[in-house]
Parts: sequence; C-alpha cells; structure tokens
Amino acid sequence: MKKILEVIQYGDMDIRFNTDIDPAQDHEALLDVIAKVSFAMATRLWGGNEQAVLAMIRALAIADLSLSVNRSQMIRQLELSANAIANSMKEARKEFERRGGKVMTFAPGVMPNGTKS
Repeated sequence: MKKILEVIQYGDMDIRFNTDIDPAQDHEALLDVIAKVSFAMATRLWGGNEQAVLAMIRALAIADLSLSVNRSQMIRQLELSANAIANSMKEARKEFERRGGKVMTFAPGVMPNGTKS
C-alpha cells in the first residue's frame, strides 16, 4: 500500500500532511498518480463517498491557490493539464467502446446495482 496523500487535523490549527511519493526523486510519479486517480474516479472504485472527498480535494486546491504568488498562471497550467488528461480519457473510452466495451455513468454517490453482465 502506498500513501498518496494523508491530511490529518490534530487540533484547531494543527493540520499535517504526509505522502509516500517524492516527485523530486521520481519525475513520473505525478503522472502515474494522475492516471490512476483518474481511472478510479471514472469507475465505481470510489467507495461511495465521492461528494465529501471531492469537497476536501477542492478545499485543498483552494487553500493552495490562495497562497500562490501567481494564481492566474497556476490556474492556466491546471486547466491545460486537466484538458490533456480529459482528452486522453475520452480517447481511451472511445477505443474501449469501439472494441465492444460498454460504459455506464453514474452520478456521484450512486452505486451500480449488484448485477453482472
């Protein structure tokens, strides 16, 4: 098991962060995490707590952006990166469907029924 990100609040102002990933040592680590997290978010591997998790991810991003010295540039870079990943995911989905795969989408918090095809 690898810790991608751990955020723990010990007290009112005592919030600590930890990860097992060191992007400075492994330059491909972030791309690998992005791909794996995108896949998990696009499948039913979420675990049913999507809304709460997304709210916390966005809170972390907002906190990070609020401290940025060049917020506009960071947002632009995030948008470019997100668009590139989104396009890759769309192409992978199209290829999967072209090969006969079936894709079903569910709203956050909605789990598929237990039937299997």
